[in-house]
Amino acid sequence: MSDLRLKYWEIAPQGMAKMRELEHYVNAESGLDHGLLELVRLRASLLNGCEYCVEMHSAKLKKLNELAERIACVADWRSSTAYTKRERAALSWTEAVTNIQDGHAPETVYEEVLAVFSERETVDLTLAITTINAWNRLAISLGKHSNRGETP
Repeated sequence: MSDLRLKYWEIAPQGMAKMRELEHYVNAESGLDHGLLELVRLRASLLNGCEYCVEMHSAKLKKLNELAERIACVADWRSSTAYTKRERAALSWTEAVTNIQDGHAPETVYEEVLAVFSERETVDLTLAITTINAWNRLAISLGKHSNRGETP
């Protein structure tokens, strides 16, 4: 059985283009560090169980010369001292936003984010988390998107 259910990038090219536009905004216009964004994307993908995206974002972190230890520890980042206060806040916010079904994003986590990110950065970080969650859900529900020629 194929891992691909639908070629969603061909079936709904306008929708996929809008997803890529938002991804472009986050990457090129938000001003957020690319390493931080990839750590967030990796953490969300791990939480969602999207193996394709886990592999892709791990590879992107390697290309950004991220230390192998930091990539490997993302799943258990709380017990590691390898992350900055800003990265820790972003990873915590990623978990809160990704696992929103567990309840609303806790005020303490929100305050932690606002302590190290501006309001604009917080919105942009939340857009990055929202986008990777959408990509994860597309890949998991409709099949891997490795055949679409582009990666989020």
